[in-house]
Amino acid sequence: MDNKFRLTLAQLNPTLGDLAGNMAKAMDAHAQAAQNDADFVVLPEMFICGYQVQDLALKDAFVLDCMAHVEKLALAAADGPSVGIGGPLLDDGQLYNAYFVLKGGKIIATMRKHELPNTHVFDERRIYDKGPLAGPINLDGIRVGLPICEDAWHAPVCETMAESGAEILIVPNGSPYYRGKFERRINHMVARVIENDLPLVYLNMVGGQDDQIFDGGSFVLNRGGHLAMQMPLFDESIQHVEFTRTDDGGWQASEGEKIAHVDEWEQDYRVMVQGLRDYMGKTGFKKVLLGLSGGVDSAIVATIAVDALGAENVRCVMLPSEYTSQSSLDDAAEIATNLGCHYDTVPIAAGRAAITQTLAPLFAGLDEGLTEENIQSRLRGLLLMAMSNKFGEMLLTTGNKSEVAVGYATIYGDMSGGYNPLKDLYKMRVFESCRWRNANHRDWMMGPEGAVIPVAIIDKPPSAELREDQRDDDSLPPYEILDAILERLVDLDQSVAEIVAAGFDRDVVKRVEHLVYISEYKRFQSAPGPRLTHKAFWLDRRYPIVNRWRDNG
Repeated sequence: MDNKFRLTLAQLNPTLGDLAGNMAKAMDAHAQAAQNDADFVVLPEMFICGYQVQDLALKDAFVLDCMAHVEKLALAAADGPSVGIGGPLLDDGQLYNAYFVLKGGKIIATMRKHELPNTHVFDERRIYDKGPLAGPINLDGIRVGLPICEDAWHAPVCETMAESGAEILIVPNGSPYYRGKFERRINHMVARVIENDLPLVYLNMVGGQDDQIFDGGSFVLNRGGHLAMQMPLFDESIQHVEFTRTDDGGWQASEGEKIAHVDEWEQDYRVMVQGLRDYMGKTGFKKVLLGLSGGVDSAIVATIAVDALGAENVRCVMLPSEYTSQSSLDDAAEIATNLGCHYDTVPIAAGRAAITQTLAPLFAGLDEGLTEENIQSRLRGLLLMAMSNKFGEMLLTTGNKSEVAVGYATIYGDMSGGYNPLKDLYKMRVFESCRWRNANHRDWMMGPEGAVIPVAIIDKPPSAELREDQRDDDSLPPYEILDAILERLVDLDQSVAEIVAAGFDRDVVKRVEHLVYISEYKRFQSAPGPRLTHKAFWLDRRYPIVNRWRDNG
């Protein structure tokens, strides 16, 4: 009977649909595992194809291609340690989220995910069939339970494996980030360890896929819930852990490095940087541009872009009108200089005059107002998109979650673009994130150290500068009040009565609720952005566009 079991954990970043590239990553992990005399190398859930696949999994040709690559991997990794890798399985007309164990050139075992998540960003019940409750696999005489991601959040799946003789639980995951997610994960895994008196390995992927960023943070728990090893957040990493059979016949993981996790401000900022970096890299874009207004939102988006891609790949464009203040001109130029990125100035006065003249016969006798303000924003959007087309640079939008929530943005204007790094970050958090970035620099940032965002930008009253002396709080409640209401209304799904009971003015709450509902059509057409909370706009929160219901409680 073997008394040692060496495991290699491959916390890696797949690209969805790049089957050959993902297979190459798996082969590299296999080679490193072989060099370390590992018995088993494990890769995350759905790794062969990337995750989340969504309705791409409903194409039989795609699934069959994935399965063919798993078979190729089995042959290529025939010598050396066994391999565990996730992928879709089409079997007798049923489609499964599966996990394959490869050894000696063959697939020796296949697990089918039993618990299919159907909340927040997950919609697996409409795509996959439910696998059976299953026991462990036998790997060279060691019985290994392989609950797939959500399976380990439900006690009966792991209990069935334990009762069937599992000696170690290994959980392959595709678990995306939201603020505070890690504590929920580890609490659930500790519960499984305590319930079944078994060590547990939690392996998560890293990297961005559309709005979701997988944050890694893989770990190993010994019996009793004791942490034996913890891998980094967000970074690719291959680590090895050795299990030893104890006197009572159980298994104990060797103590390894336990990498401490950073605070939520750094995690959120890293998600915004990583999300943009992977969105660009995986779609094939190399460069970005954005409108730099001299305000705090575009300032932090420019900083995120430089940290993600490098200053040489970021173009900032100031598009001033007669309402643009000198301080905004100065602040925009200063941050572009601080970041070291390309900076252009493209005045819009002549273009606006031409549009106004063209429309004058139609608008004769009507007062100027929001229409004329939006013409400025839409002209800026047109010019930025023209530059995007001409230079082959993806346009970034800069609206924060507060603005996205209440529609304080111009559709086909400042909402134009391919990606929005701030989409799930409320305005008050934008200010704090600017302060955090000014005070901190990390190796994963490609931008310069120091206070790159001028304090004047952070401290001045927010304004769209579309009319004389305009301020955001002319049209909206102060952001500290607006954000507090939105967090309760959107993130916590509280009723109007509950929010009023918490001390907010009912008229203000009702107005905010109305703005949220009537802005749904804008969000439906808005650019994707990184998910930071469990109620991000897009897949977390799916509301009808046409909706006359209001909460009159």
